[in-house]
Amino acid sequence: MRVPLSWLREYVDLPATETGRDVQAKLIAVGLEVETVERLGEGLKGPLVVGQVLTIEELEGFKKPIRFCTVDVGQANGTGEPQEIVCGARNFSVGDKVVVVLPGAVLPGDFKIAARKTYGKKSHGMICSGDELGMGDWGSPQTESGGGTHGIIVLPPEYEVGTDAIELLELVDEVLDIAVTPDRGYCLSMRGVARETATAYGLPLRDPALLDVPPPNSAGYPVQVSDPLGCDRFTARTVTGLEPGARTPLWMQRRLQKAGMRPVSLAVDITNYVMLELGQPLHAYDRTSVDGPIGVRRASAGEQLTTLDGTKRVLDAADLVITDNRGPIGLAGVMGGANTEIAAPVAEDGTGQPQGTTDVVIEAAHFDALSIARTARRHKLSSEAAKRFERGVDPEAASAAAQRTVDLLVLLAGGTAEDGVTEVVTPRGPRTITLSAGHPDKVAGVDYGRETVVRRLQQVGCDVYGQDELVVTVPSWRPDLSEPNDLAEEVIRLEGYENLPSTLPKPPAGRGLTERQRLYRRVGRALAGAGYVEALNYPFTGSHVLDQLGIEADDPRRAAVTLVNPLSDEEPDLRTTLIPGLLNALRRNYGRGTHDLALFETGPVFRATGDEKPASRLVVDRRPTDDEIASLDASLPQQPRRAAVVLAGGREQDGWWGGGRPAIWADAIEAGRTVAREAGVELIIRQDQHAPFHPGRCAALLALVDGEEILVGNAGELHPRVIKTLALPERTCAMEIDLDRLERAGTGPLRAPKISAFPVATQDVALVVDAGVPTAEVEGALHDGAGELLESLRLFDVFTGEQIGAGKKSLAYALRFRAADRTLTAEEASAARDAAVAAAVERTGAVLRG
Repeated sequence: MRVPLSWLREYVDLPATETGRDVQAKLIAVGLEVETVERLGEGLKGPLVVGQVLTIEELEGFKKPIRFCTVDVGQANGTGEPQEIVCGARNFSVGDKVVVVLPGAVLPGDFKIAARKTYGKKSHGMICSGDELGMGDWGSPQTESGGGTHGIIVLPPEYEVGTDAIELLELVDEVLDIAVTPDRGYCLSMRGVARETATAYGLPLRDPALLDVPPPNSAGYPVQVSDPLGCDRFTARTVTGLEPGARTPLWMQRRLQKAGMRPVSLAVDITNYVMLELGQPLHAYDRTSVDGPIGVRRASAGEQLTTLDGTKRVLDAADLVITDNRGPIGLAGVMGGANTEIAAPVAEDGTGQPQGTTDVVIEAAHFDALSIARTARRHKLSSEAAKRFERGVDPEAASAAAQRTVDLLVLLAGGTAEDGVTEVVTPRGPRTITLSAGHPDKVAGVDYGRETVVRRLQQVGCDVYGQDELVVTVPSWRPDLSEPNDLAEEVIRLEGYENLPSTLPKPPAGRGLTERQRLYRRVGRALAGAGYVEALNYPFTGSHVLDQLGIEADDPRRAAVTLVNPLSDEEPDLRTTLIPGLLNALRRNYGRGTHDLALFETGPVFRATGDEKPASRLVVDRRPTDDEIASLDASLPQQPRRAAVVLAGGREQDGWWGGGRPAIWADAIEAGRTVAREAGVELIIRQDQHAPFHPGRCAALLALVDGEEILVGNAGELHPRVIKTLALPERTCAMEIDLDRLERAGTGPLRAPKISAFPVATQDVALVVDAGVPTAEVEGALHDGAGELLESLRLFDVFTGEQIGAGKKSLAYALRFRAADRTLTAEEASAARDAAVAAAVERTGAVLRG
């Protein structure tokens, strides 16, 4: 809503020194979003006057038409002599009144005017267009000489030569641009903004809707409302004998322009003006074009209507339409029909009089907000009327708006108001809300007191009765006030949000994070500490992604939950694995020049079991019961939380310290071990085949739960076919692990290790085993055989070659032994080492090398 400050001053006696910025600050303080203050005519300096064209000489020999004019500007030039001006525009004639800027003036944009020689003539000033004066679109269909945005301004003949055009055209003003939120529909009018301004300044309001309106009678234009729910009020007034040639006065044209609307014709401009003034959309029908009574009903499916924009529209059965005997003549509350349009004035005929609409029927109605909003969206018609109706229009303002329109038509168009007044009203009682006088105090945490609460609600327009328990009658222009909290918000905003104290909430004592939450956080920190970067991805995917990963049709990861309203048709499902999102992030970063990548993500995946029950719709007037919440939980899919990593490029960088190394499948397995250690779990690693991994470089990550091995994840190098399909770097590796299963396999909260103060004894051992023996089996045997003295073991070398025989491999381990209560002797360390080797020999067939 664009609000000219000069217009606003008509309803509120603002101090003369108040600027647009001052008013902006006040309105923002009471909750309006005033986005900008536009200063019209900034830098404009006269002389700028009304002139009359005396002569026009067409100059020849130039690429474009040029005219040398003499213009009478009265005494504005100090001599009274005609002013000589060169002009290239052609939309004016001898005798026309125009706007002339004289040498010494400055136009907006710091455009200084001086006498200069051009096209072989001396030009003393300039004949102005609307653009040059910062007026925007000037020259509407109602002006004979026309002129668009770049056309010369041709004024009505009644203005005297030499009149100050700055004041005449109201070129200097400030315009507040307000972003009206859906709950403040009443501020889409000067009346509503003026009410807020008066409240903010503590000044009285001159309400433009307080008019003497005649009572309805049976002599008015006949109206039949068939849908009282869709239209609960319809006022019709008739004005006859309008002068077809009557033009919209300059003051009204300028106000419409400043408010962002284009002048069209006098009757249409008056309805737009009253809509901006009072917030009530109106429509004017050419009475001679209306056939029979005006009706309001729902459309029949398939009916057609050509609206004022020239578009033929097929109506829906839910559309509310205005009709006559022929059928629909308008989309109610959205746009009128072309068959009853107010005719623009045309050239005079043989009678010497201009032709056009002389009799009009004025409609001021109140329509259902939801119905209008749906119709406007259905037909993609966002009209000024629809914007207001869908946000809520004051139903009590319809009669006043119709009267204001009639008064202006009589005053400006020479019409005669007929005595008939039609008003079809669906009776409705006042809306009341019961409010505790202390309720706003409780909401805001401030002691306002009853007097303040009552005073602020009365400023909003409410009638308030009662003492401790207030009965509040809500004003008709505030449909958004429906419960005590709405009234509390009005008190708080008018008292000033900035006056609310800043107080810290006092949370109840709790036990902190759960063990599960601590595990999730430890996992993220551990992976970040291992050099991985967290990447957060959208939880949406599509079946084509699983196809690219080579996942079989019967794989559990195919049991996806499909969204009813997905953001993208290509990703309609919730993810069942974290790996696709990470691979997309890896590919995107690799394509932008980062070739050494290690990414991780933790989050839920979604697995449909088929046992989910349909979700029930909850009520909104109370808290759901425990059974209703349990029913909702039963409709949800399984949502296990997982951690995943992807790697590509170098895992260790090369430099002066030596060569680096690329990321391999073993790094992905080690990421799984890193995650498992945070849950206190030692993983069991076995070879596996699991899409999308390379069949020979894939590991199953297992953990013991109640003595039974369960699969908690997989790690390894991706299948070459997957890498090629997804355009990934060669030898890309990945790991995904189930954190919920790890938690079940864990031993509870992690406990800090006891650090022994005694020295460590290190023993190395090299074992030769068959190439097919898993390293994990060898390590398990060494662990079991060494006993409690073994602090750790580390595989530091794997060797194959002729020296140890075909089909064999040598595994070299460093074993660290330490006792918590003493220094180990060499004999104790050697005995523990020998026991470990003996266990490995017995269980894996290992041979001690050397």
